[in-house]
Amino acid sequence: MHEGREERSTIRSATVTGTSGRVGATIAAALHADGLFIRGVDRAPGRWTSLLGDLRDPVVRRAALRQSDLLVHAAALHAPHVGRVDPREFRAVNVDATEALLEEADRVGVRQIAYISSTSVHGHALIPAKQAVWVDEALEPRPRDIYDETKLAAERLVSSAATPAVTLRIARCFPKPLPVLATHLLHRAVALDDVATAAVRIAEQHAITGTFNIAGPYPFTRADCSALHHDAAGLIAARLPEVASAFRERNWPLPRTLDRVYDSHAAAEAFGYSPIHGIHQLLRLG
Repeated sequence: MHEGREERSTIRSATVTGTSGRVGATIAAALHADGLFIRGVDRAPGRWTSLLGDLRDPVVRRAALRQSDLLVHAAALHAPHVGRVDPREFRAVNVDATEALLEEADRVGVRQIAYISSTSVHGHALIPAKQAVWVDEALEPRPRDIYDETKLAAERLVSSAATPAVTLRIARCFPKPLPVLATHLLHRAVALDDVATAAVRIAEQHAITGTFNIAGPYPFTRADCSALHHDAAGLIAARLPEVASAFRERNWPLPRTLDRVYDSHAAAEAFGYSPIHGIHQLLRLG
């Protein structure tokens, strides 16, 4: 039974899970700024968390999704938990709770689901051979640990959900020292604000389904993969002299090789995703 799906023609309210974490909190704030009522759910207190509880609890799931149009599911155990948390706990949190949440979303008539996954699901497929790996949605995931396995399993549940659903595989967005972040913003990092913008676009165009990479505005193309593997510093100096100069001024080494480039063109075509927070913004270059 889909309670109320037909009666609510626009997205007015959103349930966001994991709102005490960096990703969930940023998404909740952006959706709120776009005019949505936000119900944030997490096991720990936070600025955007209005419902404290564990999503494995059916009472919490019912309260979380009550009168909600959109579910953004960001809560999960993450890569830093690998080796510290029992694999059974990973499956219970990342897979079983997701499955139960999807079932509840269908029961109460949630109109759209956005699942926050990770480009990490590609795992061993990210290891380069003779050139950098071009990571688009056609690249077959090869999970390397329990985190990758459970996120990919949850993606499969989302793709077969009764409710229209989209999976956003977000690039790296952990805090890093500035020299490391600068290099990552050339090919594998994404700003939290750009992730949140993607979620807002999904809320505004709630017929979108599928799986999409969400990455930064990178200066490279697929044709650059060989050069990125063999002489990334030379390519950066030729393609982005202002960036190379900024690295030198800060005594940061240019990377000799880059192992991958994340491609989010499919998200741009499907729902207008257009990241703006890249290496130039970090270095304040123009």
